[in-house]
Parts: sequence; structure tokens; C-alpha cells
Amino acid sequence: MENELVELVMADTRERMVRALEHVKNEFGTVRTGRASSSLVEGLLIDYYGTETPLKQLANFSVPEPRLLVVSPFDKSSMAAIEKAIGNADLGLTPSNDGNVIRLAFPTLTEERRKSFVKMVKAKAEEGRVAIRAVRRHARQELENLEKEKGLSSDEIERLEKILDKMTQDEVAVVDALLAHKEQELLEV
Repeated sequence: MENELVELVMADTRERMVRALEHVKNEFGTVRTGRASSSLVEGLLIDYYGTETPLKQLANFSVPEPRLLVVSPFDKSSMAAIEKAIGNADLGLTPSNDGNVIRLAFPTLTEERRKSFVKMVKAKAEEGRVAIRAVRRHARQELENLEKEKGLSSDEIERLEKILDKMTQDEVAVVDALLAHKEQELLEV
């Protein structure tokens, strides 16, 4: 019985750490580099007939050139709303509409803008590390509760805490690797 509970705690911890890592990846995707990427606008909420709808449910995306993103709405009547949402999102992009598609030209980033994006990405990475450590803290509390309630041995708790620490170090290392990659991408001219 107690082994099942321990396995549940560990599985839940793994899942929560993976979700925290996915969140960091998604956050990094929203930071603009010099290249066109649909992840920058996919999550924008569009007022579609009175309902806030993510743009990825209303349009297809293509990148015909490295600095050009083409948004092709499924419903042409939603173009004005999409254009308005992109304009209001403060992405530094000006949408151009030809009646069929919306083109977003990504201007080259200035050195100052690149450095501000690097700072933003570092802050998002730190938030991810904190979230992963919070998951570890929560798991330790769960294990301590199991120790009190189910009589888990202190040796078993110590062994599990070492596993938790290893999992945490591995996930934080992944965040650091993602950060290094995103920094390189942002500073690339």
C-alpha cells in the first residue's frame, strides 16, 4: 500500500515537472527573435463573434521567408478582428492585409532590443526553475506526510529525496540548456 502511495507521489512529481518545463518552452516561444514564428501569435485571443478564441483555432500559419509570417484565416470575415488583436498585442509587428491573408514582416532587431529580450528570457527561465523547485518542495511535504501517517522509514525518505533532487537537477539543467539556446538565437544577427 505505501509503495503504491510513494509511486503515486513520484509519478505526480514527474508529471508536474514536465508540465513546468513545457510551460517554460511555451514562454520562450512567445519571445520574438529575428525569425518569423507562429508561436508568437498562436495564443492571441481574438474576439470571434463575441467569444475569445485563440488565433490558432481560427487560422493556418506559414513561413514562406525567414522574416515573414503569413496568417491565413479559415473565415475571411474574421480578418479585421485578427488584424486588430495582432496590432494591439504590442509585438512590434504591423499586420498587412490583402483580403485573403495577413502578412507579418519581422523587422531585424536592434542590439538594445535583443538585450532586453535576453533579460526577459532569463526572467522566464528563473520562473521555470522556481516552479520546478516548488514541485520538489511539494513532493517532499507529501513524503513527510507519508512518513508520519504510514510509517515510512527515514532511510526510505532519504532515498526518495535523493531521487527528487536528481529529478530537479535534471529538469533545471534542461531549462538552462533551453535558455542558452534561446539566448544564442536572440543574439544571432
